[in-house]
Amino acid sequence: MKILIADAINEKGVENLKQAGEVVVQTDITPDELAETIHEYDGIVVRSRTKLTKEIIDRADNLKIIARAGVGVDNIDLDAATEKGIMVVNSPESTSITVAEHTMGLLLALARKLTIADKSVKEGKWEKKRFMGLELRNKTLGVIGMGRIGSQVVNRCKAFEMDAIVYDPYLPEDVAKQMGVVLTDLETVLKNADFITIHVPLTPETKHLISDNEFEIMKEEAFIANCARGGIIDEDALYTALSENKIGGAALDVYEDEPPAEDCKLFELDNIVLTPHIAASTKEAQRDAAIIVADEIIELANGGTPQNVLNMPRIDNTTYKKLIPYIELCDKLGSFISQAINGKIKELEVVYAGKLADVENIEFLTRAILKGAINPYLGTPINAVNAPLVANERGISIIEGKKNDARGYGSLIKVTARTNKETLSAEGTSLHEPRILKVNDYWVDVKPKGHMFIAKYEDIPGSIGKIGTALGERGVNIGIMQVGREKEEGKALMILTLDKEIPKDVIEEIRSLDNVFEAVRLEL
Repeated sequence: MKILIADAINEKGVENLKQAGEVVVQTDITPDELAETIHEYDGIVVRSRTKLTKEIIDRADNLKIIARAGVGVDNIDLDAATEKGIMVVNSPESTSITVAEHTMGLLLALARKLTIADKSVKEGKWEKKRFMGLELRNKTLGVIGMGRIGSQVVNRCKAFEMDAIVYDPYLPEDVAKQMGVVLTDLETVLKNADFITIHVPLTPETKHLISDNEFEIMKEEAFIANCARGGIIDEDALYTALSENKIGGAALDVYEDEPPAEDCKLFELDNIVLTPHIAASTKEAQRDAAIIVADEIIELANGGTPQNVLNMPRIDNTTYKKLIPYIELCDKLGSFISQAINGKIKELEVVYAGKLADVENIEFLTRAILKGAINPYLGTPINAVNAPLVANERGISIIEGKKNDARGYGSLIKVTARTNKETLSAEGTSLHEPRILKVNDYWVDVKPKGHMFIAKYEDIPGSIGKIGTALGERGVNIGIMQVGREKEEGKALMILTLDKEIPKDVIEEIRSLDNVFEAVRLEL
């Protein structure tokens, strides 16, 4: 791989990346230079400076992975990357502790008026009465967004003997109980919290989540801090609330415009603490971020799947290890069935049986099936990142199901494809390697690999011989043969693995045989 480091990262990450291939460090690269050279790279590492727009990504013909050494990906066009089949990864774990600690620092600064007290002393004043503060003990913390960072803030606030109420529409009730927090709605949090901290991404739904109406709901002495993303708090509404003393104070590490304009009205106020987007800026966090994204790229270079892919379902390492033996099988099943069926696929039904039925997040395997099913017909290969998007564009609907019965195997995967002409199913498992065990109602045992051939024919004496003769006369040698049949002298299915590809005219010759219903060649 050839990897561009477009923004400065910790040297440990740079050194580790050399395990993945050639590393080019150009941390002053301009947008125009990046647009001209992006096609040369297989991977790119950025922080927040470099903007990967759709225009640049559209030129990234060889790019396989974009790695953000940090959490936010506002500077990366995720939709464009997904359409291009480029993985986008970040390093969410690296900054959780760092941002949580910074949040605590802001809460303490608000409660004890530390920043204006510092300024006063440096001006030669001694205004002890002016800076009467509050304890955190016995106060209520309101958390908006109970993800990695929000939960770390809660842990630290418990040490200060605070109570916690949380607004997070995606947090299950039982998980909230385990964390020792009260899960409620946004209005209740705003109405009852003494200190409010925000830890959600900036989306159309969260933009100006806190505005005039929300400040009216809050306590007059309440404090609010935002170390998440600028724009979640409406800064005009915040200025009004602070200047009219509708709330006690605020602290911001992030802003709607960064850096804020020189004449930003918030600068006039004493009841606000401002820091320059440094919540994630510690030596430990930057080191860890660099190491994490380097590891993700190395994993991809070694043929694995990164763990923090933002445009793919994220799975934990334990689940991923369970799925590894079945990834190739799913790809082969998808490819096998799409080449063997007549007509344009309208629907794919996937049923996971046995141990796989107990895996909660199985979408990873479904994506592998889609990739295998669609790739044989595209000039530009797709991958697991954009397979669902391409399937949707081609009108292919996906149905997933699970069942316990795996017919004596550890796990089975059955893929059924439907077109306007026919329905075809293939069922397989992994026995140290992918095996197809059943095609429609025909039991077989086939390793899906290489040049293959399928024939459906009438099970009468001489049928197999005629097909074999047609192949032999054209110099096509049979490596492996598998035959399945419904009953004696009924319909039968033959699957062959061949030493070379069958010429198209030989396929037509076999199809013309009186007792042959269908003949198809496959490349797996």
